[in-house]
Amino acid sequence: MKKNKQSVTIQDVARAAGVSVSTVSRVLNTKEDVSTETQENVLSVIEELGYTYNLAARSMRSNKKNLIGLIMPDIGYPFTVEIMSGVNQAIAESEFDLLVYTTGSFRKIDQVSREKKFVSLLNNSLTDGVIIVLPVAGEFSTKAPIVSIEPLMSSKPSYPSVQTTNYQGAMDAMNYLLELGHRRIGHISGRENLESTYRRLEAYHDALGKRGIPIEEELIVTGDYTTDTGAICARQLLSLDKPPTAIFASNDQTAMGVYQIAQQRGVRIPEDLSLVGFDNITESKYLKLTTVDQFVYKTGLIATQMLIKLINGEELESPIRLIQTQLVIRGSCQALPGIS
Repeated sequence: MKKNKQSVTIQDVARAAGVSVSTVSRVLNTKEDVSTETQENVLSVIEELGYTYNLAARSMRSNKKNLIGLIMPDIGYPFTVEIMSGVNQAIAESEFDLLVYTTGSFRKIDQVSREKKFVSLLNNSLTDGVIIVLPVAGEFSTKAPIVSIEPLMSSKPSYPSVQTTNYQGAMDAMNYLLELGHRRIGHISGRENLESTYRRLEAYHDALGKRGIPIEEELIVTGDYTTDTGAICARQLLSLDKPPTAIFASNDQTAMGVYQIAQQRGVRIPEDLSLVGFDNITESKYLKLTTVDQFVYKTGLIATQMLIKLINGEELESPIRLIQTQLVIRGSCQALPGIS
């Protein structure tokens, strides 16, 4: 006789299927190291017994939930999709499950309060630890570990983080444009208060300064890493009496906004305007966009591995993990006439 669904336990499923409890758990967590035959057997028993898998109940029963939280500003952007892919890879290789929360659009004015609310909700009751992507909040109230990816601008972050060599990557991009003969270079910055935004803008200033080229404030416009704002900023730059011959966009999404406005205005890339992005998302390859690869997938993978170490009580070699960037030259830049 079939048991009442609420009374069926994972031990009942293991006993009926003739396997261990850990094997049933691995089937439920869709791990790849269980044979197809065993999976089908366990799933058949689960259906027959009417077993239901309840994450909340599991959290209340055990101090360790085997559950990691991922908090992101928007899961619709290529950048965050790449990060999720890296996180998912690390999860697939572990004993943990993944719970994803989104704080919504990059532009939400209550971003700080939403981040703090989600971290408190997850880390104080549901998860063993949280990864937070592009956080705006600088401090969190939490009982469990946190690892951030590209955090709030801070010289001494209060929690471990994964960052890329934003300064060097931006310097490589600027030097490339300067070597092509460009001197009037526009810059569309990223979201304010982020370390990545500050470092890329700093490199823009330093690259020009080292060549003795004066900074023109009209060539620097504030973006937020989105395509829509990138288009607004591009329109502003290309409307100048003396528009730039090149634009260094803070990320590839911003660069896509530049493409849109350039096309509307009949400005050819790269013949009339050279363009460099940052991130090397998948779409940049099809646009033939010269960009800086910051290995976004890898940041998600490493952040998850760091968090799992912390959850398991292991020490990190360093609270900050830096990933080296690399300039990827494609077809969106061209030397100015007379430059060889």
